[in-house]
Amino acid sequence: MLTKRIIPCLDIKDGQTVKGVKFEQIRQAGDPVELGRLYAESGADELTFLDITATIEKRRTFAELVEKIAHNINIPFTVGGGISHEDDVARLLDAGADKITINSAAVRDPGLIDRFAGRFGSQCVVLAVDCKQYGPVSRVHLDGGRTPTDKETLLWVKEAVDRGAGEILLTSMDHDGTKDGFALDITAAVSELVNVPIIASGGAGTCEHFLDVFDKGRADAALAASIFHFGEIPIPELKDYLYKNGVPVRMT
Repeated sequence: MLTKRIIPCLDIKDGQTVKGVKFEQIRQAGDPVELGRLYAESGADELTFLDITATIEKRRTFAELVEKIAHNINIPFTVGGGISHEDDVARLLDAGADKITINSAAVRDPGLIDRFAGRFGSQCVVLAVDCKQYGPVSRVHLDGGRTPTDKETLLWVKEAVDRGAGEILLTSMDHDGTKDGFALDITAAVSELVNVPIIASGGAGTCEHFLDVFDKGRADAALAASIFHFGEIPIPELKDYLYKNGVPVRMT
């Protein structure tokens, strides 16, 4: 059985790590280079860097900051934010990223997924999906959650994987930053729909929430931010809890 992954997320705004609630109420959480190094040393399986205002500000992700973080960690590193061309991907991979994640640009031009996967390989392309529940239907949002669309989450995920996306980073906007638990229903539905790894994001607050998303949500990895940034749940403690409850995790 494949091990489940724990992934801290560095949401970056103006060069600093930040965290909000339901994509709002943003507050600073520390230096991203230092946080990345600490997470790698404490047993994180991967690290995700999201430049959360790059798309809105119509600029590229900070390659210099990516390079600094990459030099301080020894775990897989995924980078996203403002990526819309193949040269953006090449630049970030050269800076030290192992994978890139695309979101709004891919919805607006789905062919990006085909082109990125064709040139760099599906294993390099992570599709980020920010979704919100509207009654029984989950719909995709763009631009850091600011722009709702009529696109249904499940249909979009299926199309993206058919086009070559090698992994799905699924963030529930309803749960983001609430610490009330992951969105288990939509995570399980996506996991059952496609045969690529699913990273669950949004709502982590306790060790039990991670157990639930791996069990009931059928996620392959779980991403969190504030509980790690503010020292609420140390990664070694979380992994020890999961291991003792039968979840296969990499122990250091």
